[in-house]
Amino acid sequence: MEQFFDNLLSPGEFRDYGPNGLQVEGTEHIGKIAWAVSATADSIAVASAEKADALVVHHGLYWNFQGAKTITGSFKRRIFPLIINNINLFGYHLPLDAHLEVGNAASLAKLVGVSGYQPFGEYKGCPTGVKGFLEKPLRAIDLKEKLSSVLNHPVMLASPDIQREIASVGIITGGANSEWVCAKRDGLDAYITGEMSEHDWHDSREAEIHMFAGGHHATERFGIKALM
Repeated sequence: MEQFFDNLLSPGEFRDYGPNGLQVEGTEHIGKIAWAVSATADSIAVASAEKADALVVHHGLYWNFQGAKTITGSFKRRIFPLIINNINLFGYHLPLDAHLEVGNAASLAKLVGVSGYQPFGEYKGCPTGVKGFLEKPLRAIDLKEKLSSVLNHPVMLASPDIQREIASVGIITGGANSEWVCAKRDGLDAYITGEMSEHDWHDSREAEIHMFAGGHHATERFGIKALM
């Protein structure tokens, strides 16, 4: 299974925020697989209750910005069910964001109606999203409503003019707040991501970029579903 994911997602090409691949080793033979956006106490508890042999996620257990972690307290309570129940945990972060077939950005692009999309954005030499053209231009306010429906989640919109039509879009899901500058650089009309900081709200709209933020988790549900 790890070899299959490696061949499909090419994690070795990315300089990620943490390890990709097998993060917790469980049973040797896998028959039943659980899938989730993140490896949390809740998702691990469900995988255990469903007697899964593996749990595959986008957000794994280990992040460089958190440093070394002791297996104590809430972290212990999170991971012990994996070990006790012999469940393998696989996590793929940036490789799943970027993939042009099953990636988070590509999957969201299809749902929103972006066609002819291609790699977009860059993190340490690798694109992590997609860009393309809407099949039919939409006013900024109408694209916000469409995104809200697709995501089933409220969407924040920083716009120079909510009535202005949008034809070209860049998408990087999750916490890529500041990457709206890539949309500006590439001459796109709009940028879709998961989170938005206060300064990016002002900076993007003053730069004439329509910036949409639909929630970190909400924008990253579709890649793991496509991979499943």
